[in-house]
Amino acid sequence: MTTPHEDRDVRGDVRAQIREFLTTRRARITPEQAGLPVYGGERRRVPGLRRSEVASLAGISPEYMTKLERGNATGVSESVIEGLTHALQLDEAERTHLEDLLRTAGSTRALRRRPARQKVRSTVQRILDSMAGTAALVLNGRLDVLATNDLGAALYSPVLAAQEQPANTAKFVFLDPAATRFFRDYDQAANDTVALLRAEAGRDPYDRDLSDLIGQLSTRSEDFRRRWAAHNVRIHTSGVKLFHHPVVGDLDLPFESLPLPADPTQSLLVYTAERGSPSHDALHLLASWGATADDPFLRRDAEHGAPREGD
Repeated sequence: MTTPHEDRDVRGDVRAQIREFLTTRRARITPEQAGLPVYGGERRRVPGLRRSEVASLAGISPEYMTKLERGNATGVSESVIEGLTHALQLDEAERTHLEDLLRTAGSTRALRRRPARQKVRSTVQRILDSMAGTAALVLNGRLDVLATNDLGAALYSPVLAAQEQPANTAKFVFLDPAATRFFRDYDQAANDTVALLRAEAGRDPYDRDLSDLIGQLSTRSEDFRRRWAAHNVRIHTSGVKLFHHPVVGDLDLPFESLPLPADPTQSLLVYTAERGSPSHDALHLLASWGATADDPFLRRDAEHGAPREGD
């Protein structure tokens, strides 16, 4: 349970996040994109939209917009959120993030710190192990790798080689030089990582482990600090990730990220390849390597694997 001092600190941080999110969202939209008239010779002192312009587009008063940007979010109605979504041209992930921030800032009760769940149910592990030809992993909200199947362990072997366990993909991306080789589109991988952490921080600002991770990355990585300041969020449910694996070379792998409803802080991440493609052949080779490699990080035993729960 949080102390009153911790509670105030978290609420203050959430208010700052609301301010940063709203100001960065309006800074990226030009008057032309918003359908507003621009008069020749007009000098604008701020990038993007003025606060008053956002207020007009959202159907609220400039005073209320100022109040929101100061993080005073008590009693924000659904119509105001809808208006801001329209005015700031928010996508689904951004709207959800704004709602999460407003909900926390506007709460009148002391919130409990949710303990990070680090266990994977044995049923989930058996599902992973049954997925032949598919690289599968379970991650939590702070991007710890909690469980894998054999092919998932082989694919993520550079990530899992971290001394600190469970391995954390965000730490790998920003603190391990190998990440720029492992992810062929490193810039996209880095942006996605920050966007996922930003969304998780909005959902659960009382997660001490997540706050500690963000603090560590901010202290040790200027690149992370720069990307974090952009306040971008993203729903990371599907796409194609480009890898360069040290054993099998390049892989272009479509992925799906699926929530585990019984374990709200966890998601199942699976990578597949089209049959007959070079990436499919590389996955097959990777599976053979993983089955024979003398590598302790590819063996999910009691020493290196995540603890499991009974059914």
